Amino acid sequence: MSSSIAFEHPWALALLPLALLPLLRRRRDTLAFPSLAWLPPDRVGQIIGWLWPVFAVLALASSILALAQPGRPQTQVQRTGKGAEILVLLDRSRSMDDRMLPANWREIDPANLLYHLAKGPQKAQVARELLSQFVSRRPDDRFSLMYFSNRPLGVVPFTQHDAVMQAGIAAGAIGRGLADTEVGRGLIAAIAQFDQRAYSGSRIMLLVSDGGAHLDAETMQRIRFGLARNRIALYWIYLRSYNSAKLDSTEPRWENAPEMALHRFFRTLQTPYRVYQAEDPGELSRAVADVERQQNLPLDFLEQIPRQDYSRVFLAVAAFSCAMLLLYRSMLLRSLP
Repeated sequence: MSSSIAFEHPWALALLPLALLPLLRRRRDTLAFPSLAWLPPDRVGQIIGWLWPVFAVLALASSILALAQPGRPQTQVQRTGKGAEILVLLDRSRSMDDRMLPANWREIDPANLLYHLAKGPQKAQVARELLSQFVSRRPDDRFSLMYFSNRPLGVVPFTQHDAVMQAGIAAGAIGRGLADTEVGRGLIAAIAQFDQRAYSGSRIMLLVSDGGAHLDAETMQRIRFGLARNRIALYWIYLRSYNSAKLDSTEPRWENAPEMALHRFFRTLQTPYRVYQAEDPGELSRAVADVERQQNLPLDFLEQIPRQDYSRVFLAVAAFSCAMLLLYRSMLLRSLP
């Protein structure tokens, strides 16, 4: 990390010679006496007489330096922690505004299940709350956030600043989602976020979605090669809706479901893949907790250190010097007109 000092307005340093003006000899406040031999030595007066030019020079020099705004430039510091680079790819389609099943939905009478589905928490809301907790519990991770529906939307680039990521997650609550779910476009855009980054440790793409897709061959190839090229592990938290496909089912009726097609493709990836099927808030919470336990490997990253402004220090010195000069002037004996 650089320790050099830089000035925002270096032209102001040209005024520094003006700080020497108080050292010029003046006779305006001199008192005339025929003889001072009978007076005792005034040690305090002599010290004060030497100090006031010093305070005057400090007041002017500090004011000029504060005007130049000295400070330490923005730098990057190499850090090492435990965690991962995690890109959260969050589905923002209209189906994510649907309600999640209650935890005991299998025990509820079918006639009353519709009532619970209408009053339960929204899938997107539960996902945002759990992701917010997930981010706050992992201070060493580098997070990025992207939403997708009919097209991907980058919200937060990779950062370690928790407040920025939390604001991006909270922004997902604004408005309603769109009808389409283009998972393929979202995955390709998310992979591209890693392309220009140096590999420094474990990488995860956390896909949170309640839908799937039948991807064409070109899209599957781009996703497969992109994940392998950037060494990205894919974690899919599948928020299963009522009467939608079960990924662990062998029933023929789910064979051609988009979710099953996407799951089969993910299982052919050369990079690590893990799926979590969540039907209620409790299962979603356990899925997020399991992801949190999986990735705690050494991670090297660069931390941005913002510019440090030192002008306040010089303003404080100038203010103190001016206060001392006012005190000196209040004790100064002046000649009568």
